[in-house]
Amino acid sequence: MKRYIPFLIILALAIALFQGCRNLLEENPKDQVFIENFFQTENDAIAAVNSIYSVLNSTSSAPTFGGVYHSSYWVIQGLASDEMENRLAGAPDLDQLETFTYKPVNSYVYDFWRNAYKGISNANFSVEGIPLVKMEEGLQNRLLGEARFLRGMLYFDLVRMFGDLPLPLSLNADINLARTPRAQVYEQIIEDLSFAAQNLPESYPAGDGLGRATRGSANALLAKVHLTLGNWQECKSYCEAVMSSGRYSLWNDFAETFRLANENGKESIFNIGFGTANNSISFWEVGQFNVRLLPRALSGQIPGVNAQGWQVATQHLYDSYNPQDQRRAVTFLTTINNLDGTTTTVEPHIQKYWDRIAEPGAGNTDADFPYLRYSDVLLMYAEALNEQNNGPNAEAYQAINSVRRRARFNGSEELPILPDLEGLSYQQFKDALLLERRWEFVAEGQRWFDLVRFGKLKELVPLAKPGVQPQDYNNLFPVPQEEIDLNPKLLPQNPGY
Repeated sequence: MKRYIPFLIILALAIALFQGCRNLLEENPKDQVFIENFFQTENDAIAAVNSIYSVLNSTSSAPTFGGVYHSSYWVIQGLASDEMENRLAGAPDLDQLETFTYKPVNSYVYDFWRNAYKGISNANFSVEGIPLVKMEEGLQNRLLGEARFLRGMLYFDLVRMFGDLPLPLSLNADINLARTPRAQVYEQIIEDLSFAAQNLPESYPAGDGLGRATRGSANALLAKVHLTLGNWQECKSYCEAVMSSGRYSLWNDFAETFRLANENGKESIFNIGFGTANNSISFWEVGQFNVRLLPRALSGQIPGVNAQGWQVATQHLYDSYNPQDQRRAVTFLTTINNLDGTTTTVEPHIQKYWDRIAEPGAGNTDADFPYLRYSDVLLMYAEALNEQNNGPNAEAYQAINSVRRRARFNGSEELPILPDLEGLSYQQFKDALLLERRWEFVAEGQRWFDLVRFGKLKELVPLAKPGVQPQDYNNLFPVPQEEIDLNPKLLPQNPGY
């Protein structure tokens, strides 16, 4: 969607930031003279922060493709789970993710690592330089809050995937850093996100700042961080901060969640923005969700459509839904109505990012990537309460049942399906939560993380992919071999690889 990046400024800044890179984990340090020369005005500070956002969606340089959340992050999480299968021929790296045979050389894993550290480098540049600008204190702290939110977010996704990490926090850090223990990485993540929660606004003025990080974004992500660490009370408290803010709620109809007109609406806590910037893009900025996910047979309905069907849902996922669950109808496409009056049946393809009203031609899309939704906060809250109390209480039932109740609504009436949960044991409620998350967050980059957190990766993947058996070491991904070749201090490699 069109909002937070002045593209010509960012292109110039991106060139300045990325020229002369030795590698994309540690770009050449910018000396203090460079920083002082760049950061002269308030607009320079804003442009620096915008350069972090740009790496999330689209800025790429060979051999990476797209930004952090463009084509690697959510594809990895979907294939390395019971959620998706690969249909792109001649793509062994994707096949290996699907079958858990991946090794330290995998282009998709490497693409995510490199782009995430690009964003971190831009965040470090912003955090060091913004205090040098004479500007209104509130704006300065807000911009620092945005930079630290985005840095914390990127480190959070990295540490969950790779464990111990290089932790550069300064542009003058050693170019060949060793890996920092994950506990210390989490300490830094919490410090960054706590600063963001204290300094970001609840919202932005209309027409100015749509899509930027807010206090709600920081609180929701802090909840997820503490959930991952097993800090149930902290997770509960941050969820309550989001829930009591009065700014977020569920759409009545699940279909409304993915309408372009509703982006950054009441259910969106933080989105990764995509769009064409009024057709004046200076780098790839449209989303490719529909290109990757919609079936090629859609050409019978939309001649010339750019739909490749490279990744599909597992049949096991599709069959796990109640047939009348609104989420199944919104999420999947199995029948195509051709222009000649015939119909074509296809295996379950994921269509949730296709807004047929706003983008009837499908293909490239302005649809955002939903990084944090309000339904996620409700289900995290229910999970924390179940863990904290060794079983669900009334508030936990209320949270999960509100998500189920929405799934019963078919757009006109509430159907007699998915009854409210009650009377469950600790383990029964935990199993119900994992299943609810499976139905709610298809292709949103959640499933591998959920399976690892619940300790269910080895048990559940073979049910969807017979013959595929993850191992304990698949609870982490391997550090990319290309980075180890540049920096042997990244050894030892994660066990099993």
